[in-house]
Amino acid sequence: MAGTACGNSSQRPAWLRAQVTRPPRDTVPFDTPASAGRCGRGSGGGGGGGGRGVLIRGTQGGNGVLVWLRSGDSLAPGDFPLLERADTVAARGAVVAVRYMLGDVAHGFWADSGAVSVDRRADRLTITARGSGLELGAAGRTSLVASFASITLGSDTVSCQVRP
Repeated sequence: MAGTACGNSSQRPAWLRAQVTRPPRDTVPFDTPASAGRCGRGSGGGGGGGGRGVLIRGTQGGNGVLVWLRSGDSLAPGDFPLLERADTVAARGAVVAVRYMLGDVAHGFWADSGAVSVDRRADRLTITARGSGLELGAAGRTSLVASFASITLGSDTVSCQVRP
């Protein structure tokens, strides 16, 4: 039990809380650990999609949400419009994808309408994605509300290159 007192209790771990709503009113809630990394500056890609921004993700047990915030050189608080997943030109916006399990079957979609909001307090980010998209096999549009809390950006980078 002595080991439980170690560490800084004021530093809450990054976390994702998400809820997917499928037509007509089925909901799939899930919580997962989350992480974020600045996009590396690799070659290629061109335009605003050339690896700039921040990649935020939360995954566990087949459920997960991925948010790519494309913001140029700095991540300013505010709203980011949703971009098409293949958009390599827009300098500011967000790409959002979700995968979730219903029993043993994986489902997922790219959000094509909605927005992502970013709030920054000290060195922590809170990111909320609200959107909807078409999911194959669903009888209509599926929606997502995903909230990432206590996100910190370290010095490590991740690849955010758009590949055909």
